[in-house]
Amino acid sequence: MKVDVLLGLQWGDEGKGKIVDYLAPKYKVVARFQGGPNAGHTLEFDNIKHVLHQIPSGIFRQDIMNIIGNGVVLDPITFKKEIEGLKSFDLDLTKNLFISKKAQIILPSHRLLDAAYEKAKGKDKIGSTLKGIGPAYQDKIGRNGLRVGDVLSSTFKERYDKLVEEHKRKLSYFDAVPDMIEQEKDFFEGIELLKTYNIVDSEYLINQKIRENVTVLAEGAQGSLLDVDFGSYPFVTSSTTIASGACTGLGVAPRNIGSVLGIFKAYCTRVGSGPFPTELNDEVGEILRKNGNEFGATTGRPRRCGWLDLPALKYAVMINGASELFMMKADVLNDFEEIKVCTHYQLENGDTTDHLPYDICHEEIVPIYKTFKGWNTSLGHAKHFDELPYELMMYIKYVEDQLGVPINLISTGPNRTQTVIKE
Repeated sequence: MKVDVLLGLQWGDEGKGKIVDYLAPKYKVVARFQGGPNAGHTLEFDNIKHVLHQIPSGIFRQDIMNIIGNGVVLDPITFKKEIEGLKSFDLDLTKNLFISKKAQIILPSHRLLDAAYEKAKGKDKIGSTLKGIGPAYQDKIGRNGLRVGDVLSSTFKERYDKLVEEHKRKLSYFDAVPDMIEQEKDFFEGIELLKTYNIVDSEYLINQKIRENVTVLAEGAQGSLLDVDFGSYPFVTSSTTIASGACTGLGVAPRNIGSVLGIFKAYCTRVGSGPFPTELNDEVGEILRKNGNEFGATTGRPRRCGWLDLPALKYAVMINGASELFMMKADVLNDFEEIKVCTHYQLENGDTTDHLPYDICHEEIVPIYKTFKGWNTSLGHAKHFDELPYELMMYIKYVEDQLGVPINLISTGPNRTQTVIKE
């Protein structure tokens, strides 16, 4: 059995939590393969709304094994809060939550470094969530980091102190005198809680499930356009957010990757700094933000909003090898008489292209739009694809034709029941 990969095709916040929860009954294992507490995967069902940050989105299904993979950076403080937040659901997480020994640990000093680095950038700041993600990945690549498996060692505290001293030396360059007493208290409480869960060699576990023909879904975080290699660098995250990240983030061979399920919004959003060719700094953008409740699930920051960007979406489909697509938040466009889609970019030299420019962060790009008639009606009644408004079906068909990949699911609201499947 091959591993299916589910990931976002834009700048994150596409609705991955809802879709993982919706698809979960098809799978016996859901595994997170990158990112950390900068992710916010929102699930709504049975009049409940809950946001997950590090724990996989299959956690509400007791018969599903949930794995935090080696590609994740795990914050024990956030982990403890997440576990406490799930207590009211009466879930036995010691039975269906497994954590990779090779996942890196975020220290309180990583958060301080994150804030110091961001402040030093001034107007060129990345827009970090300040969760310590970047510095934790830096320590991983620099071969200095601590991993979840290290918490089982008798020398863990000694190694922790050594790394913190190194962080303090770096912080002294920024005149950022660390005060971590309270954070360290919470951190070590989180470490003790972490020890009570299943800390495993997750690469062996996942490959065993593959050999046993068990269905596995790899859950990505953030979005493809934030990928550290292929995103709008340097305004990106610190991990590999595309499909290949599932191989390195879980220990899965490329030949064992099956379907790549790409999620995108019917429009675009972005949190933080960085290029956004179709951004709308006007009343239309504000309507999108209001109708879509576009505020960060992790930070609460208002998201930047704009029309659908086909050159960027084509690029994401290409580098991921997406095999089928899910269109999210179609209902947010319900009130528009007209809807626009960016089909090409006009560059500074006058050329027109449908490719994502290398220097997108500095190039002056003018989006070229195609206008569609809006459906201007609620989608609440639609349970089947042929019950969707004609204008929406035409919008879907156009996007589908341009991308060359079928759009097989349309989300018409935040709840897991507000989902239309194209038969």
